[in-house]
Parts: sequence; C-alpha cells; structure tokens
Amino acid sequence: MTRLLEPPEGRQVFRLAFEPTPADIDENGHVNNVVYLRWAQDMGIAHWRSLAPPDAQSTWAWIALRHEIDYRRELKLGETAQGRTWVAEAPHGPRYDRFIRLDHPDGQMCAQVHTTWVLIDQASGRPRRVPDWITEMFT
Repeated sequence: MTRLLEPPEGRQVFRLAFEPTPADIDENGHVNNVVYLRWAQDMGIAHWRSLAPPDAQSTWAWIALRHEIDYRRELKLGETAQGRTWVAEAPHGPRYDRFIRLDHPDGQMCAQVHTTWVLIDQASGRPRRVPDWITEMFT
C-alpha cells in the first residue's frame, strides 16, 4: 500500500480508541508493531460483534487470511490512537477485505492495515460464501 487509506464517501465506518499500556511499548519507546496487528484484529472482531445479532455470531465466525500493514508514525504511552475500519464494497466468495486506519491524537496516520478475512461456518469450520445480508449490514 502506498496511498493513505480513507473510507469511500457514504461507507459505514466503525470507530474504536486504543490506549497503549506499558506492555505495548518496545525498547524504542513507542508502540510495538505487533500491537498494531493485535489492534487490527480487535477492530475487525469488535466491528462484527457490534452489528451481527447473537444468532449470527454463534453460527458464523471470521478468520484472518492476510494482513498488510504500513507503519508511518510512532505512538507513545499516554497517547490514544483513534481507529477506523470499513469493509470493501463487496466480498469475493467467502473473503472480505477490511481496511483499518489507526491515527495519532493529532489526526496523522500511525498505521494502516489492509486485511482479508474469511467467513466460516462455526459448526463445520469450513469457509462459506458471504451472504447478502452481511454485505448489507457492513456497507
């Protein structure tokens, strides 16, 4: 990724704040890169749980297939990152691309993530095509 990610106009955006703990800080004095990956995972799951009814959450689950992260700016202890996430316009079979941006308190991007998730049927553990109602719910 070379361009800064921004949600398309009119796209539903889920927001979540992240405040680093002392354990999140590496020897360079800022949030460790692995923490951004955890936050991206947390955002995707929180977004799903905020929208999907309980019966859907007990039937379906999302597993991460791929993450691509750009790191641009450090975030330090005491600074709260503002996270935003949205999904692509349409899924590809069982896969859905998700975009995440984690911004510094001053609004500048700290990290951005393009991630691909796969919908699975929890009973079988097998991938399933994303139903239209999920696409409508996300977009």
